[in-house]
Amino acid sequence: MNTAHDTLSPKLIATEAFTDASAAVGRLHDIYGRNTGFLRHRLEAYLRGEPLNARVRATYPFVRITTTTHSRLDSRLSYGFVSGPGAHQTTVTRPDLFRAYLTEQIGLLIQNHGLAVEIGESDEPIPIHFAYPRDINIATNLHAGDRPLRDFFDTPDLAVMDDAIVNGTLRASPGAPAPLSLFRAARVDYSLHRLYHYTGTDPEHFQNFVILTNYQFYADAFALFGRERMRAGHPSGDAFVEPGNVVTRNARLGGAGPDGVPHGRMPQMPAWHLVEPDSGGTTLINIGTGPSNARNITDHVAVLRPHAWLMLGHCAGLRNTQTIGDYVLAHGYVREDHVLDAELPLWVPIPALAEIQVAIEQSVSEVIGLSGFELKRIMRTGTVASVDNRNWELSDHVAVIRKLSQSRAIALDMESATIAANGFRFRVPYGTLLCVSDKPLHGEIKLAGMAGEFYRKRVGQHLEIGLKALEKLKAQERERLHSRKLRSLAEVAFQ
Repeated sequence: MNTAHDTLSPKLIATEAFTDASAAVGRLHDIYGRNTGFLRHRLEAYLRGEPLNARVRATYPFVRITTTTHSRLDSRLSYGFVSGPGAHQTTVTRPDLFRAYLTEQIGLLIQNHGLAVEIGESDEPIPIHFAYPRDINIATNLHAGDRPLRDFFDTPDLAVMDDAIVNGTLRASPGAPAPLSLFRAARVDYSLHRLYHYTGTDPEHFQNFVILTNYQFYADAFALFGRERMRAGHPSGDAFVEPGNVVTRNARLGGAGPDGVPHGRMPQMPAWHLVEPDSGGTTLINIGTGPSNARNITDHVAVLRPHAWLMLGHCAGLRNTQTIGDYVLAHGYVREDHVLDAELPLWVPIPALAEIQVAIEQSVSEVIGLSGFELKRIMRTGTVASVDNRNWELSDHVAVIRKLSQSRAIALDMESATIAANGFRFRVPYGTLLCVSDKPLHGEIKLAGMAGEFYRKRVGQHLEIGLKALEKLKAQERERLHSRKLRSLAEVAFQ
């Protein structure tokens, strides 16, 4: 046990090189498990009254690869390689949760560079709160005895929890390793804890394909879909998870349910998960209304490195030729939401991603039963404007209409541009399919009777289209889905 400089730490595990990705992840698991266990043991002993005379510290494990050449790898690759010579390193948390992801990413490094990776203990402390997989009461009690816990244990440090790597603003110290992934360990841990807080489900249940919606009607339809699939023993889907970690297992697997206690009160942005092997299923999150929620949840979901997220929700139709119930496939965005202006300036284009666009359009065609020119009867492709003012209709109409006309916008909402922009920022493939629920510029506003009829007819169909589009994306090659369009000039190796 190390006690140098009045710090109590577990004995250092020597850095070791690995040419087998599974063995490398196994070592990450060993270091992380030993070090978090050490912190929990020391904290719980202290809270029982055992004295502490030194600071307690344990650190995250790291992954590092060092290259010496500028040799160019296969130019078709979008990830799985470092951009130049030197040391490239990242800290790692929860290797149990990220085992498959880490095994794939490390395996690609070994394969593409023909080099070993090094696994060891970093100098990034594990905050005591993050030594627990979920918030617990003793970890939030910041005082025990006469001194606050932070006098003895590391607490979350915003200096290592920012998005400088993602935003391209990182200024590394001379000689320091370049980043290997978009997020360092503490930043990941922060989001993992926030996910449960906001969605009412543990990060273990989140799937790699995500639907974000701004209406509870879609969540209700998805919950009904998931429960029925479990009862019927459908061949896909092993379990269905609802807020409160309520799990219903598939009847074909002999499962039962629901198992768990539902939330007495719904969380702010509840999530439901149709679980498939290797996290290949679908997660749906009701993000509620507004760009702040849209940014908040995608900031946290991004650390799970999903393969795609889609926005399915309602919008205001802006053209007289549109009808209530028509679909809008976004191919561009007017960003009047403002929540990402500092991190992603407005001059940055948010392009439509061909793989997503094709999957959505094909799905609309198959579900509706129209194709080609006839599909234009019910779906229009164009620009979506997202605003931060829910009562935009009450603003100066001349100025509003001029801006919307100049941008060629065909629909308006409050979330889609935020979700797409954060997908671009986090290198997560994104797409948007909206349904026209009102046309306020043309005197068609949502009234109680009209809204009920609209929802009854369109919600189930809209969700079916989204699920079908995700199934098409699941069948694509990973490298094609995570295309080079989302990668920056000097990109990190991990997807």
